[in-house]
Amino acid sequence: MALFPDRPSKTHKTAMTTFSERVVKLALSIPPGRVTTYGALARAAGAGPIAAQSITAILGKAWENGEKKIPFHRIVYSDGRIWVNEEYRKRRLALYKKEGIQVDKNDRIVDFRDTLWEF
Repeated sequence: MALFPDRPSKTHKTAMTTFSERVVKLALSIPPGRVTTYGALARAAGAGPIAAQSITAILGKAWENGEKKIPFHRIVYSDGRIWVNEEYRKRRLALYKKEGIQVDKNDRIVDFRDTLWEF
């Protein structure tokens, strides 16, 4: 007799995924033309807002380990700012344009709330 028969078994595959695995899976699910925030991604993966600081490192490690389809450009700051530096500016802005996402001169998503993807 199970102590908690309504709860899924800990041997169930989804119960055994790590936070990092969930982050990668969720990042890959962000559709073209939409963005999400580091914090929303962390919360959807089962952590609190402080975990948002680990998202880039987790996705970077996944990239280095061969997951080359991560849409880094679709993950932005909570105020709609994009992460961009001079090395990647041209490429990132081209990706936003291709997906119909407008970025203003201050590197913020235009109509951010309408573009925001919630999990």
